[in-house]
Parts: sequence; structure tokens; C-alpha cells
Amino acid sequence: MSAARTVDSRWAMTIDVRPLMAGDKTAWQQLYAGYHAFYQRPDLPQSFFDIAFGRLLSGDDRDFRGLVAQTDGTLLGLVHYVFHPHLWQREGVCYLQDLFTDPAARGRGVGRALINAVYDAADQAGVPGVYWMTQEFNYAGRTLYDRVGTRTPFIKYSRPSKIPIDKPIYIEGFIFF
Repeated sequence: MSAARTVDSRWAMTIDVRPLMAGDKTAWQQLYAGYHAFYQRPDLPQSFFDIAFGRLLSGDDRDFRGLVAQTDGTLLGLVHYVFHPHLWQREGVCYLQDLFTDPAARGRGVGRALINAVYDAADQAGVPGVYWMTQEFNYAGRTLYDRVGTRTPFIKYSRPSKIPIDKPIYIEGFIFF
């Protein structure tokens, strides 16, 4: 995927969206820690970030991919997505799992640019469906999502866990929540 450029004339800001690179780890981790703090999962161990970053850079087509938005070399946001099979859509679908914009850059088109970049990646892969979920309390995010997507009537259910879901489990290099 090549870099995409968005110019937000309201803020006289150019947003470049590009694939995550090895040199982005420190800034990416600050953003990703902010994402997890927003969703009330603070204080994750360093190993969590190391494993996640390695997976994003693995190049494995079956694993997650990462994009970042930047202005003048400063990372402003991130998005993680994965393509997966789907019985109803022969081409498969794209799940946008994580989207986060630095709070100081919100409202400036960063989130929209990142979502559009995932749409572009899905189009290039021949995958027409892109979906994501958010917490009900994410009102600012939902305002954007209502503009760039269609809210579905599906309700998510999860298997009850006997293990506290606020603590990840590490087994042979894999993280389970």
C-alpha cells in the first residue's frame, strides 16, 4: 500500500497515511497505549506492545496490518486491520480493529483519513466489505463513523469468561483476552 495524502483545508494541515514501519515503534506505542487507556485497559506490559508491533510488521497476509497518519513526521493516529474469510462474501471481508487519533489532533480529519486508507486497501485487495465495532460511549468516534459508514443492526455477544478479561493471558507468544 502506498502512502495517501489528505489536505484538511480547515486546519491547513496535510495528513500523510502510510504503512507502519519499524522506526515508528516509540510513537506508535504512545498512540496505542492511549487507545487502550481510552478503552479502560491501561498499564499493559511492554511485552504486549512488543508482540503486537511485531505482528503488525510481520508481513503475514493472514495477520493484522498497520497504518499511521502523520504530519511533518509526527504520528497523529493509527489504524490496524485484517482481511479474513467470510461465508457470505466470497471475496472475504476486512475488519478494522483499532483506530486512534492523538487527542490533540482530533477533529482535523485524521480518523477519516485512516478509515479511507483502509477502504482503499480493501479495494486494492478486491475486498468490498469493511466493518468495525466501537464502544457505545465513544460518542465522538461514532459521530465520524455515522458519516463514513453505515451502522448495522447487529449486536455483539461474547462468550463469558472465567478469567478476568481485564488481564491478558500470555501463552507461548500469543495474547488472549
